[in-house]
Amino acid sequence: MTTTTLTRPELTAADRCDRCGAAAQVRAVLPSGGELLFCGHHARAHEDRLRELAAELQKG
Repeated sequence: MTTTTLTRPELTAADRCDRCGAAAQVRAVLPSGGELLFCGHHARAHEDRLRELAAELQKG
């Protein structure tokens, strides 16, 4: 069995929070393959629910 790991690029100053438009500090990769970007405030606010969804949280 071969496993392929996709590497996501580092967050940059151009990446913005999907909730408020502030600079993104966390990427949440969902099991379905989608991703959400959050500032620190919104990452903390949604962290419990994202973990329930088995999202991988990548801090940038």
